[in-house]
Amino acid sequence: MSKRHAALEALADRLQRDGADPARVDIVRRAERFKRSWVELAEGLWSLRKQRGYERWGYAELHEYCQKELHIKPVTIDKLMLSYGTLRAHAPEVLKRDGLTREIPSLEAVDYFARALPPTAADGDAATAAGRRRLDAPQSVLDELHAAVFDRTQSVAELRKRFDPVLRPKPTETEEADTARKTKALAERLATSVRATPGLTEKRVGRVLAMVEALVRDLDELIDKDQSKDQPEDKQSGTRKAKGQEYLDPEDLMGR
Repeated sequence: MSKRHAALEALADRLQRDGADPARVDIVRRAERFKRSWVELAEGLWSLRKQRGYERWGYAELHEYCQKELHIKPVTIDKLMLSYGTLRAHAPEVLKRDGLTREIPSLEAVDYFARALPPTAADGDAATAAGRRRLDAPQSVLDELHAAVFDRTQSVAELRKRFDPVLRPKPTETEEADTARKTKALAERLATSVRATPGLTEKRVGRVLAMVEALVRDLDELIDKDQSKDQPEDKQSGTRKAKGQEYLDPEDLMGR
């Protein structure tokens, strides 16, 4: 048994002996069983947030209560709330499963599905805190993903292997170069701004500028690498030509 589970078990026993609020004891018990049934915990926390029951126990908000009493990080709570809300909206039948006769999708798999949905006003600050970036997938992809998550209960590894090429396609080399150019422009503006900011020590300015200059050099290499791929090679002369200019290969130079 992990230290976290042992601490929660001891806390639940103590609260029960002291005659604490039954709802509080129930939440701690659910947190103790979190690894086995995340839906059960999320359901309890959803109700707790709606009723603001944590205020009766001396906590100002849900994240504070969960972090201090249940030892669960805020980012995990946000993922739980958003994933449970996704179940309620898109697969309410899953909430009736017992986890034995019908398997319950993992928290990670439901979160993967939730990220593929279009953005909604209900996402709010919790989505931002959880680092959520909605992908707004086409409906046909959502239908396939829904079946994979809720009907076949595939693991998040299986989902990524199948759907990442569609939902998170790797950028082309041109897109990578464009990103490098934009980043270089931002870095150069940062350097200009740092030089013009009063109150910064010369030592601090020097360190920042050194890091920015190193970053710009790296970005220039990426940009040059992309440009060199677009330059046709003259196999007979051993040169690369682009836009009417001739570039000698380094090996050719060394031989002359």
